[in-house]
Amino acid sequence: MIDEDTAIKIAMKTGKVIIGSKKSIASIIKNKAQLIIKAANCPHKIAEELKYYTELTNIPIHIYKGSSLDLGFVCGKPFMISTIAIEEAGDSEILKLS
Repeated sequence: MIDEDTAIKIAMKTGKVIIGSKKSIASIIKNKAQLIIKAANCPHKIAEELKYYTELTNIPIHIYKGSSLDLGFVCGKPFMISTIAIEEAGDSEILKLS
């Protein structure tokens, strides 16, 4: 079992990660995202929109164990993040979460 916090940190440093729900949805629509990670407290409206688009494109969603504040901290940002899209994993094994 991989540690999701470590995997996200490595992906942020070595891969291509899209931060934010609007940009993540755009990445899904363009079929660039390989994995969507959403915080446990992601707003319902955003979660429903993500579910709709990921079902159309068969992109997996992983629910992060912590809040959006925790996800922001793991990503190295001083703000809340409800959703990230992994376009390139880099050296991370994050795609094994799907």
